[in-house]
Amino acid sequence: MAAHRRLRQHPQAGRAAVALALAGAATATAFGGTAHADPRLGPARVGAEADRLYRQAEEAAEKYNGAKEAAETARAELDALRDEAARRTARLNTARDALGSVATDQYRGGGLGPTARLALSGDPGAYLRGAALAERVGDRQAAAVRTVRSQVTELARLRAEATGRLRDLTARQAELARHKATVRDRLAAAEKLLARLTTAERAAYDAAGDRGGASGPTSRGGTRDAAPAAVADAPNPRAAQAVAYAYGALGKPYVWGATGPSAFDCSGLTQAAWRSAGVSLPRTTYSQIDTGRRVSRSALAPGDLVFFYSGVSHVGLYIGDGRMIHAPRPGAPVRIAPIDEMPWAGAARVA
Repeated sequence: MAAHRRLRQHPQAGRAAVALALAGAATATAFGGTAHADPRLGPARVGAEADRLYRQAEEAAEKYNGAKEAAETARAELDALRDEAARRTARLNTARDALGSVATDQYRGGGLGPTARLALSGDPGAYLRGAALAERVGDRQAAAVRTVRSQVTELARLRAEATGRLRDLTARQAELARHKATVRDRLAAAEKLLARLTTAERAAYDAAGDRGGASGPTSRGGTRDAAPAAVADAPNPRAAQAVAYAYGALGKPYVWGATGPSAFDCSGLTQAAWRSAGVSLPRTTYSQIDTGRRVSRSALAPGDLVFFYSGVSHVGLYIGDGRMIHAPRPGAPVRIAPIDEMPWAGAARVA
């Protein structure tokens, strides 16, 4: 496997480049106030504040993804418990009906004790044979009663468990709503802030939307034509397939909560890339980092997952030469970017 050098660029160089680009594009513009920033902020500060809001939105989006996955699991478990409870209820009703028939027959034949019935019988031998049969029937009836009691107990357990799953589902749904509201609030605040930029300033910000990488399917010498080299350098066929998929996603839009094939968020892209190779990844960044085994930054190979920020809120797919393919944020499509442009959190090798 070919060695992959890391770019020596300082982690904050990309942000500085963005600031310079925005400052160069700036015009003498008086901005109206917003609820999120001082109206006197220049374009570079506006860009930095928008980045902060987008990072908060991404953190909330990853929590939303996790809560959604947990809610779907709770819903499936609840449905399974309800189905099993319905089956148990049907069996219990059948057993109860059978016991009810026996009780009715006993009532109709009651009124005389066994001694009186033996004395009045015209065929004592037949009666004794019948009594022995009745005793065996009584044993089976006792077993049936025990079965009914067991079914009642199990049904009560299933219903209690289903109630617990329902409470869990309700809590997950409330959590979903909270994270969804947070995402929308942060995205709206970022867009409101960026609306204060001139056309040239906004173009400069969007061009550096992945904190240092160029817009579109190319970045700092990395193009679709480089895909065969990155694929060839992958340590195994599955990693090669994941890298090839990521190259095929270049230029597709970022949409939070999306897992492809027409749009992605950051963890949705890495999940889809590895899914194409037959490997199932968890949905969220903070779960994906625990997949496979951790690898050092100096030992990265194409196909490795690379993570950023202290909260492990962003992920990309390493492609070699200190670069990754990732889904940056709304307005910035899937693209190639240096891994040095964001605060490093770790890396994981899936296969």
